[in-house]
Amino acid sequence: MVTASVPRLVVAAPSSGSGKTTVATGLMAALTARGLAVSPHKVGPDYIDPGYHALATGRAGRNLDAYLCGPELIGPLFAHGARGCDIAVVEGVMGLYDGAAGEGELASTAQVAKLLRAPVVLVVDASSQSRSVAALVHGFVTWDPEVRIGGVILNKVASDRHEGLLREALDSVGVPVLGVLRRAARVETPSRHLGLVPVAERRGGAVDAVDAMGAMVAGGCDLEALTALARSAGVVPGTAWDAAEALAASPPAPLSSPSPLSPRAVPSPGAAVPGPALRSAGAGPQAPDGPVVAVAGGSAFTFSYTEHAELLAAAGAEVVAFDPLRDERLPDGTRGLVIGGGFPEVYAAELSANESLREAVAELALGGAPVAAECAGLLYLCRELDGLPMCGVLDATARMTERLTLGYRDAVAVGDSSLAVAGTRMRGHEFHRTAVEPGAGTEPAWGVRAPARRVEGFVQRGVHASYLHTHWASAPGVARRFVERCRTS
Repeated sequence: MVTASVPRLVVAAPSSGSGKTTVATGLMAALTARGLAVSPHKVGPDYIDPGYHALATGRAGRNLDAYLCGPELIGPLFAHGARGCDIAVVEGVMGLYDGAAGEGELASTAQVAKLLRAPVVLVVDASSQSRSVAALVHGFVTWDPEVRIGGVILNKVASDRHEGLLREALDSVGVPVLGVLRRAARVETPSRHLGLVPVAERRGGAVDAVDAMGAMVAGGCDLEALTALARSAGVVPGTAWDAAEALAASPPAPLSSPSPLSPRAVPSPGAAVPGPALRSAGAGPQAPDGPVVAVAGGSAFTFSYTEHAELLAAAGAEVVAFDPLRDERLPDGTRGLVIGGGFPEVYAAELSANESLREAVAELALGGAPVAAECAGLLYLCRELDGLPMCGVLDATARMTERLTLGYRDAVAVGDSSLAVAGTRMRGHEFHRTAVEPGAGTEPAWGVRAPARRVEGFVQRGVHASYLHTHWASAPGVARRFVERCRTS
């Protein structure tokens, strides 16, 4: 399959808090309500916004992160996700030109917009300005001539008079106003220590919020003009990503481990196929074609990239979802376990109370089965979290702290594990307010090379547990290695 020419827009802003999520999610919902198949995307590593995007469109929200995956995969991953869609909406991250610290434009919304040859719609919080909005927009339009800002949506406009002043000021800039949104508390989404509350935790409240966003955008924005702007996007260069071809293109693990300081190159993958359907643990028996890999979900573990399940399935696994808050046992025939990120600290009491599942996880892990755990998954495998018993797989305790740990990380596998051989280089993202105190004699998972040199995480039997969130599309061989270990463990 050749690359995507699907119409597309990038929704950006001068800074965080301007209303990108409200506008992007509302636009997705409004276009979906018009009968369009909308492909939702999010710039950066964020897991929460894509949940709202999926609710608005009925399709999996997908991330486009040039730091985690490399700029060369942005076009292919976009084309894979947008296959068969009428239009795509890409929500930016932070301010338009903000990217990975100290890395120039890398991982910024501006870089992704250029890689996708997509026009940008700038969402401006106009609540505390009038004529100054023209200077602000002019600066963003002229900062990088390769970024095409095709229009502005004015957010948090106070009144008709305020709107008139803003429009008059913007006439001199030559950038059209494509929408005006008034202050609307009913579409505010609740937040806590790591951002918005995920969709899986809000149920009906999230549906109401997305419906309200869609109605607000439909009522305040020129959908015809936005659709026309999306059609002006250029063709995305390259070939659409495909999980099976990515695995075929990735080199097999070497017989002997290279030096931990020698990163391995990861080749670019190939063309797109539909993603796998995750079978629920309660969906009844099904004859597996390969080893069953159980993937934690539910309200406590909501952080997962869609491509991970696609890669596991392409590697031959039967991917089965389960909920550690509700399910008292692992899915039948489980040979491997993937526990992603989320908010176990919020649900520590409920997770601790599910003693039968904790025991099942411990039995599986201590028996040598492959287990891949990231951040929340790491906490769940500890002896305890905030004094409450967890699975006890790792000789470590975890607790909530006031300190936010946040940022991209450049890491190298310290030793061989169920995911990687020593020396495998991957980039990750760390985002938490917890601390883990390891016991004596533990083996680390990663040597973090930037921003500061240190070791991090745990490797124990088949367990690979770490604070780092990684995107397996950047190194598809980790999925194949994991599934192979599931077959042989």
